[in-house]
Amino acid sequence: MIFQSKYDLDDNRAVIRRLHRGDMACFEACYKFYYRGLCSFASRWVPVSTAEDIVQDAMLYIWENRDKLLEELSLKGLLFMIVRNKAFDRIAHRQVRQRVHQQLSERFAERFESPDFYLGSELSRLYDEALARLPEQTRRIFEMSRRMGMTHQQIAAELGVSPQTVNYHISQALRTLGVALKDYLPLLLWLLSLSGRNDLV
Repeated sequence: MIFQSKYDLDDNRAVIRRLHRGDMACFEACYKFYYRGLCSFASRWVPVSTAEDIVQDAMLYIWENRDKLLEELSLKGLLFMIVRNKAFDRIAHRQVRQRVHQQLSERFAERFESPDFYLGSELSRLYDEALARLPEQTRRIFEMSRRMGMTHQQIAAELGVSPQTVNYHISQALRTLGVALKDYLPLLLWLLSLSGRNDLV
């Protein structure tokens, strides 16, 4: 079925100008026009359900950053580039997690079989201490992401900040924790994979 719209979506400059003005109807027209094609494109690399999530994230990113869009830059090209990069990120993240899990399983096989390992460990104590030394806002955002499983968009809406601000604080927290727990980095990655979720785009 051919999508019909009152907007000329081939007129990139006009579309970008409308988005700059916060024209939600124009954005919804773009969403409907590109959605199926972007999902099909992303499904070349990831499952359909993941592809749909990626496309929704990409469209949300466009809307939230509409004031930064350039009239000279093709919206279609930008969307397909964002979706492709997000799909590749998902693949890379999954491969890294699988590789780390395998390495940890081999290196700490005996410890992983002990119930005491899951009930309390040196790593947990050091992790909590390092977390407590973070600035209050950084710690709060990090815990909302890792312990409460909230997305960057959800955290931003809850705290009244931008997703970019959320991403900055999480990056700072990870950098600080990485330094404090450098001797335990493989286990730190494993711990974060259990208590959190991946949010990037």
